[in-house]
Amino acid sequence: MTTPDEFLPYLASAHRRTEHVINAIPSDQFDWAPTTGQFSFADQIRHLANIERWMYGETIRGRPSRYRGHGKEFADGPSEVLAYYQRLHAESLKIFETIPAEAYNSKVATPAGVSITLWKWLRAMLEHEAHHRGQIYYMLGMRGVKTPPLYGLTSEEVIEKSVG
Repeated sequence: MTTPDEFLPYLASAHRRTEHVINAIPSDQFDWAPTTGQFSFADQIRHLANIERWMYGETIRGRPSRYRGHGKEFADGPSEVLAYYQRLHAESLKIFETIPAEAYNSKVATPAGVSITLWKWLRAMLEHEAHHRGQIYYMLGMRGVKTPPLYGLTSEEVIEKSVG
């Protein structure tokens, strides 16, 4: 994903997969967390929105990170959290769409002060989203909530369609 033509469609695809599992969260469980001090479902969603917009969206433009956490002060309640997530993703997407192709090989600074090639930093953002998507899947499993298959088939369906 070293060009906008590769990155932007993949971002859209990854984001759809994340939204798919987020939509499986029962509205009465948004504030559930596995244990005290861990992210709730709502925290996960706010974190994804804020990290994408305020850390990645800023650092890829050569600015310092403006990430300020994932608390209820950003959005509270299922519909507000979902709207916040969608709004910040739309803002982020506008930023990502303005990155010229030649900038993908330029260097940007992470919040830790590490210099990294911009396309690699964007790849890290997608890996970060996949990490939290996996946490949401796991948390839903802990709650006994049926989750959508990630790529269209469940594990059982893959076994059924496999040879040998």
